[in-house]
Amino acid sequence: MKKIAFHLNSLGQGGAERVVSNLANQFARSGYKVYIATEWFDENEFTLDARIRRIHVGLREGDEKKGRVQKFLLRVKYLEEFLDEFRPDVLVAFAHRANYRALMASKKTNTPTVISVRINPVGNYDAFSDKIQIKWLFPRAAGCVFQTDEQKAFFKPYLQDNSRVILNPINAKYHGVAHPLTPDKAVVHHARLVDFKNQLMLCDAFLKVHERHPDYVLRIYGGGSEDGTKEKLEKKIADNNAEEFIFLMGPCSHIDAEIPKGEVYAYSSDYEGFPNSLLEAMAMGMPVVSTDCPPGGPRTVIRDGENGFLVPVGDADALADRICRLIEDKEMAKRFGIEAAKVYDIANSETVYEQWKEFLEEVIPIR
Repeated sequence: MKKIAFHLNSLGQGGAERVVSNLANQFARSGYKVYIATEWFDENEFTLDARIRRIHVGLREGDEKKGRVQKFLLRVKYLEEFLDEFRPDVLVAFAHRANYRALMASKKTNTPTVISVRINPVGNYDAFSDKIQIKWLFPRAAGCVFQTDEQKAFFKPYLQDNSRVILNPINAKYHGVAHPLTPDKAVVHHARLVDFKNQLMLCDAFLKVHERHPDYVLRIYGGGSEDGTKEKLEKKIADNNAEEFIFLMGPCSHIDAEIPKGEVYAYSSDYEGFPNSLLEAMAMGMPVVSTDCPPGGPRTVIRDGENGFLVPVGDADALADRICRLIEDKEMAKRFGIEAAKVYDIANSETVYEQWKEFLEEVIPIR
């Protein structure tokens, strides 16, 4: 049986974790022997197919008392032990530090390793320590998967030439959802409350929208991230006496039922890997306005003025203007929503799985 292993930090509710769980489940259903090697277990994790074997390769009892360098080397050692015991045909690493650990651990067992860049390389892969590790480790990679061409262009040609750009998969539950005949007079957004998603700017933009359309509200769905963003949002709402028209809705397990109730979807990130929330909103047929944030995720799927609007990062005035245009032009909003939903054709789970499978079989003939 073909054996494939994924390595990442955990399976908590994040973008990379969502993609890995989705891919792993599909590979398992297709007859692959699938392993997922993680550093730790989270309280709220994605569900795995019963045929997938989950292996802990993180720190063990007593390791937390050791120094930072020693802990890093132990993580590499434990991953190496996993590879030596289970001998997967290919190891696929997701995210920053996991890429480095995988390439170090796989050298001894000579396990072909595919890495995946899931965030804006600028500011995340350009520190001095990153430059050393990239120069030393990345030439060992059997291949790399990027989410956008802008991510890909950041790295040296040797990695670009052995890579593929693959979108994140969209869950089928977001496709073909029902919209009310009369939507709420609401602008909606769903994402983790964290600084780089810049929901503070979204609130600033909506304060301007509300001046022109005082009967509209903003609903922000998503849990906090413990970086203080939620508290800053609460303060901004209070300082502007906006408690009656800007709402922090908290986490929602049925977002596919709540987002379509709104008229316009707004996304405000300063940077992203690839915004799953934006893909989901588009698949739900929402007219969207998004920042044109690096490394180019929104630009990959939004054709400005055809299936959505793109605005400069951090520009509350532009975001407010485009939201108002969609509120005021119902035909345009309807047309944008119809066109936006077509993103599902290129990013549904089966299409994305086939692209991953084709690339893995191309760079590493799986036995």
